[in-house]
Amino acid sequence: MGPTASGKTALACALADAFPLALISVDSALVYRGMDIGTAKPDAATRARYPHALLDLRDPAQPYSAAEFRVDALQAMRAAHAAGRVPLLVGGSGLYFRALEHGLSPLPAADPVLRTQLAAAAAAQGWPALHARLAALDAPAAQRIRPNDAQRIQRALEVITQSGQTLSALQERGGEVLPWRVLKLALLPQDRAALRQRIAERFDAMLDAGFLDEVRRLRARGDLHAGLPALRAVGYRQAWVHLEQATDFAEFRMHAIHASRQLAKRQLTWLRAEAGIQVLEPFAADRVTRAVALVRDFIVAADRGCATGLR
Repeated sequence: MGPTASGKTALACALADAFPLALISVDSALVYRGMDIGTAKPDAATRARYPHALLDLRDPAQPYSAAEFRVDALQAMRAAHAAGRVPLLVGGSGLYFRALEHGLSPLPAADPVLRTQLAAAAAAQGWPALHARLAALDAPAAQRIRPNDAQRIQRALEVITQSGQTLSALQERGGEVLPWRVLKLALLPQDRAALRQRIAERFDAMLDAGFLDEVRRLRARGDLHAGLPALRAVGYRQAWVHLEQATDFAEFRMHAIHASRQLAKRQLTWLRAEAGIQVLEPFAADRVTRAVALVRDFIVAADRGCATGLR
């Protein structure tokens, strides 16, 4: 686990060179086909050498939920185990990690009519106004959800209206926990300035690789719009606005880098509150050596447990 641009994929590949691992992506943007450059999706050569499960599962027009991820991830983990490999989950989507480890509470199904009503209210009042309504009904959820996060505000209000209970209360009940022992490796930089610089450098590399052309191809399809979950991903949202000529290139670049840094900040906040993590410094020369030692100890302990009938 780790914030964006912290080197998760590179570390995972290094670990796969040392152990019989099966890499499984934990990223809410990498599930979308045709969104490769702006998501830093492993390239074809990397994927040929280090296959990743749970990439390219959906068209950008299709939604994908944490509940669907949990089903797909468990299936991929069972397949890895059957092949004699240890699943290695790699990504930065905290909600997906939490859903996998702790399960999800049973929530009411989506209601298209209610969603249309909420979208109409947002069009008239703005999502911050609906966020204020959510804060009055479910303060803990409102604290976790940003005032312009349309998808999560809509879902939280939808749950309250349908069930008469808050999203926070339902989520506290939890769900089926993960029936696996886990080792949590977290790339947490001590030098936030170094991460901020790496984020800027990586985004410039994406631009050089043709990121804006990638977004132009998505726009040219004609069936996609900025409100889709896929296109609210960091970078894509800002590129979409830029290509509508609402911002010039310099503004676009500045906004996209700022949004990426804000994403990293939220990811770091979540990781620091995560229980049982083994912290690795992403910019340290010995990060791979330390990770290899931790994984070796974990696998050895698991083998001993199996030999004695433990799980």
